[in-house]
Amino acid sequence: MNSKITDIPGLIVFEPKVIEDSRGYFYESYNKEKMTSLGAEMEFVQDNQSKSQYGVIRGLHYQKNPFAQTKLVRVLEGKIYDVALDLRKGSPGFGKWFGIELSAENNLQLFIPKGFAHGFSVLSEKAVVLYKCDVLYNQASEAGIKCTDKSLNIDWRIKAGSEIISAKDLNQPDFENADYNFIFKD
Repeated sequence: MNSKITDIPGLIVFEPKVIEDSRGYFYESYNKEKMTSLGAEMEFVQDNQSKSQYGVIRGLHYQKNPFAQTKLVRVLEGKIYDVALDLRKGSPGFGKWFGIELSAENNLQLFIPKGFAHGFSVLSEKAVVLYKCDVLYNQASEAGIKCTDKSLNIDWRIKAGSEIISAKDLNQPDFENADYNFIFKD
């Protein structure tokens, strides 16, 4: 398994080694020992899966401490633009976002540690997204940032007028007014 460290501390892109033959393919999508050795500390306890159509933008979501979640995101079908926004006060990446195209074809996975807001847009006709979490969902700690916040200037790569965003996500606060409690630990 190969990994690429991003410009934002803690975010890691994993690229599994895919073995293909006439029957199809095989790859190891998760190996705790290998991923830990590459800097991804986690003990996953919950898997989440979503199916969405083209134009859907989900996010930017997170859970506040003490229920903050580490996530490992991958796409089972289709293609998305996956975004992680650093909310860790004191981080060199604070307030910056990282985006990457994840697809069933490229098999890339994004490791997102605690302290980030997460969202994605669907670039294909439909997409099935799977993400592992290291902390169980806790509704009381759920929070978010408006994905259309102009100060973030995120290009979700969706044709204008084709965006599909839930009322809940559209009513999230802007980054400047968001409630989060993350501190960067080097």
